Amino acid sequence: MTHAIRIAKQGGPEEMKWEIFAVPPPGPGEVRVRHTAVGLNYIDTYHRSGLYPLPMPSGLGVEGAGVVQAVGEGVTEFAAGDRIAYAGGSAGAYAEVRNLPAAVLVKIPEGVDDRHAAAMMLQGMTAQFLLRRTYKVQKGDTILVHAAAGGVGLIMCQWARHLGATVIGTVGSDAKAELAKANGCDHPIVYTRENFKDRVREITKGDGVPVVYDSIGRDTFLNSLDCLRPFGLMVTFGNASGPVEPFNPAIMGAKGSLFLTRPTLFTHIAKRPALLEIAGELFDVVKKGAVKISINQTYALKDAAQAHRDLEARKTTGSTVLLP
Repeated sequence: MTHAIRIAKQGGPEEMKWEIFAVPPPGPGEVRVRHTAVGLNYIDTYHRSGLYPLPMPSGLGVEGAGVVQAVGEGVTEFAAGDRIAYAGGSAGAYAEVRNLPAAVLVKIPEGVDDRHAAAMMLQGMTAQFLLRRTYKVQKGDTILVHAAAGGVGLIMCQWARHLGATVIGTVGSDAKAELAKANGCDHPIVYTRENFKDRVREITKGDGVPVVYDSIGRDTFLNSLDCLRPFGLMVTFGNASGPVEPFNPAIMGAKGSLFLTRPTLFTHIAKRPALLEIAGELFDVVKKGAVKISINQTYALKDAAQAHRDLEARKTTGSTVLLP
């Protein structure tokens, strides 16, 4: 028998229950994993709340690291004792032990520990596809990253600096501004007292930026469009303040023939060769020290509900790991 956080219905953190259950042997193409660390991500709150509906009852969590305990029929890439990490598959990472499709797993390379692997997979691979695939950041670019002191934001600031870009980032406090700056954000903007749209125009001498990376959603979307130069790309990839409200697409033309995309990590890593490429590039920049993964909070896995409360209250910075 083992334990997991499960929900019987979608709602607030109070719906999260620490339950005992039995894990069956892995089926064909599956691997049984004993978690050593589990990543906390904002998408977990969307799954819990119902913003992204799940069939009930359900587990939570889409990212973790651990050790292979057993493999099912047809699995040849992994063996018992392998250290693995993943971001993807069905929700259920908030568990001591679980079965997963082998196709979603990657081996953790030497030089990366389990906690950092669990903290980096979803956020780090998200940073990779945003910076290297959605808009390929080039040396000399100036970009805008919202929530620059968050988990994805801190990785993006470091990675973009490594690529030779200038980073403008929005944050909610002076402490978060210092944190973002220490991680490669050249121009942190405290949005609670500064108009980020005006500051971006000031920093870019009126030109605007070629790309905005926005995980905030409703509260920042329209002003973000005004930060873009003509033909700029608006990348909305999260809804921390709520979903973007319906709008007339003609706005995109009036503001400079802008482009809009809503990419997801799970589309990018749906095929295994792409997963291995994206994860491989992430591990490379971490191992060489160009990107450092900041685990600024840890919680016991059984206390995941409190971790959700703190995350939604914007009390966390960097990455958060749940420990079984």
